[in-house]
Amino acid sequence: MEGVSISLCSCFVLLLLSSSTVPTANAKVHYHDFVVQATPVKRLCKIQNAITVNGMFPGPTLEVSNGDTLVVNVVNRAQYNVTIHWHGVRQIGSGWADGPEFVTQCPIRPGGSYTYRFTIRGQEGTLWWHAHSSWLRATVYGALIIRPKQGDSYPFQKPKRETALLLGEWWNADPITVVRQATRTGAAPNVSDAYTINGQPGDLYNCSSKDTVIVPVDSGETNLVRVVNAALNQQLFLKVANHKLTVVGADASYIKPFTTSVLMLGPGQTTDVLITADQPPARYYIAAEAYASAQGAPFDNTTTTAILEYKSSPCPAKSTNNKPVMPRMPAFNDTATATAFTTSFRSPRRVEVPTKIDHNLFFTVGLGLNNCPPGASRSTCQGPNGTRFTASMNNVSFVLPSTLSLLQAHQQRVPGVFTTDFPASPPLRFDYTGNVSRSLWQPVPGTKLYKLRYGETVQLVLQGTSISTAENHPIHLHGYNFYILAEGFGNFNPSRDSGKFNLIDPPLRNTASVPVGGWTVIRFVADNPGVWLMHCHLDVHIGWGLATAFLVENGVGELEALEAPPPDLPAC
Repeated sequence: MEGVSISLCSCFVLLLLSSSTVPTANAKVHYHDFVVQATPVKRLCKIQNAITVNGMFPGPTLEVSNGDTLVVNVVNRAQYNVTIHWHGVRQIGSGWADGPEFVTQCPIRPGGSYTYRFTIRGQEGTLWWHAHSSWLRATVYGALIIRPKQGDSYPFQKPKRETALLLGEWWNADPITVVRQATRTGAAPNVSDAYTINGQPGDLYNCSSKDTVIVPVDSGETNLVRVVNAALNQQLFLKVANHKLTVVGADASYIKPFTTSVLMLGPGQTTDVLITADQPPARYYIAAEAYASAQGAPFDNTTTTAILEYKSSPCPAKSTNNKPVMPRMPAFNDTATATAFTTSFRSPRRVEVPTKIDHNLFFTVGLGLNNCPPGASRSTCQGPNGTRFTASMNNVSFVLPSTLSLLQAHQQRVPGVFTTDFPASPPLRFDYTGNVSRSLWQPVPGTKLYKLRYGETVQLVLQGTSISTAENHPIHLHGYNFYILAEGFGNFNPSRDSGKFNLIDPPLRNTASVPVGGWTVIRFVADNPGVWLMHCHLDVHIGWGLATAFLVENGVGELEALEAPPPDLPAC
C-alpha cells in the first residue's frame, strides 16, 4: 500500500499476491485469487489462529479504475462457511456476486470455491470488501480502491501520495466463538479487546508499539487518506493531532469539500480526506476511539493509534524526546460532534433527486427483548431481566433462510422461502423515541421482503426507536447508492420535517448513520434488479434480526435484468 510502512527506521517486507491484470479495449480485467485460511497472528502479546485472506491481516488491497472488471476466485481452506461481499459496489446485473450469505448465494463450504465476477460502473473513490458470513469479517476484509478512468482526474488537487487506513476490532478470542456464545445465552456479546489501524493496535496497547503503522509525509505536501471503518460493532471517531482534514469523498462518491478536525464513521462507511503536512516536522498520532451512543451499554473504551511521521523528524530510535503528539479526542458519547460531521456532507454540485415518489416507506429500526421461552433454561436467557436480545425493522425480526438463498428462490420461483409482505410502515404507530410500552418489545420473526418494480422511486424514513436502548445505527443498502435528504432527532414528523429536506445537493451514500433517538430520510430509484439486503452494519444487530431486503423485479432493457446464475454458484 503506497504511503504506509511499519517504520521509517526499519526494513520493508514485500508481499507478492497472486493477481494479474489483462487490458481490454477500454478497460482492464483484474484477476485475483483469495485463499481463506487460518493463519497464526500475534496481537496483544498472544498468538491465535485468525481467519485471513492469503495469510494477510487485513487482506489484500484491490486497486482498479472506474469501468474495470474484477474476477476474484475465492477458495475456502478455513473450517467455517464463508462468502465475500464487495461493500458499496452497485453490482448492476451481477447480483450473484454481491455476497451476503443466504441472500444472493449459499456459502462457500470448507474445501469449496466460487469466482466473483463484476464490473465497476460509474463509481470512483474508496470501497472495501469483507466476509459476509457470521462474524468472519472481524479479520476477513480489505480495501477496494477505484481510481478515475484513464484520462480522467480527481476533482481536487492531485495528492502527492495516497494511504488507506482500515479501522478494525480485535478480540483475544475466536470471533465466531464470541458470537456463538452470545447466541446461546441471549446476552450481548463480549466487546472487543482492541481497535486496530491496518490490523495493528498501536502504541497504547501491550506488546504492540513496535508494529504501529507509520504514515510518512514530507513537509508541505498534500496527501489523500482513505479511511474505512471495518470495525465489527462500533462507530469510531478519528483525529490526527494538530492537523485539519478536508473531506472530499465518501462511499465512492465525491463530496463538496469541507474541513474538519474529526471524522466519525459507522461500520461500513468510508471517508476520503486530504491532509496537508503544514505543521512543524515531528510525529503526530492518528487516533481512533469509540463513539458509543447506547446509554449504559458496555463498549471497548480503548484507543488505537498510527503515526503521521514527517520525514525530517528525528528517528525514534535516535531520539528519546520524539514521542508523538496526541490529539484531544471527543467524549465517547459526543453526539453533537458526530451530528455536526454527518450533517456537513453535500454533493459537489446540484443533483437530480427523485421527486415523484412511488413508495413512501417508513421503517422503524431498533432493538427488542424476547421473553424467555417457556421451559427454556435460564442460562439461555441472560439478557436484561432474564430475556434474550433481538432486533427488528417494522417489528419484523429478519430470519435468513438456511436451505436456499433468497435470490435463488426468487429466480427459480421456489415457494415457501420468503414472502413479499414486509410492511411499508410500522404495524402499530407509537412514540418511537419515547417510553415505549413493554408490549412492543417483542418483534415477530419472519423472512419478509419488500417488492419493487424496476424504475420505481422510493423515499424511506429510517426511524430509530428507544426500545431497550436508543442507539446510532449505520444502515447499509446492498446494490444501491441513495441520497440522504435529512436527519434529525425524536420522531419524524412529515409536516414539520419535510421542509428540512436537501433536494439540491444531498450526498450520495451506501451506508447512512441513523442518529441515536432520531431519524434519517433517503431516496433512491430501483434501477438494479435482484434481491438486496438492507441491514444495520453493527454485526451484533444483524445477527439479532435488524434487517430486511428489497426484491427488485427485472426491467426490459440492457442491464435491466438479472444475469443467469454462474455455473460455479455454491450448492446449498
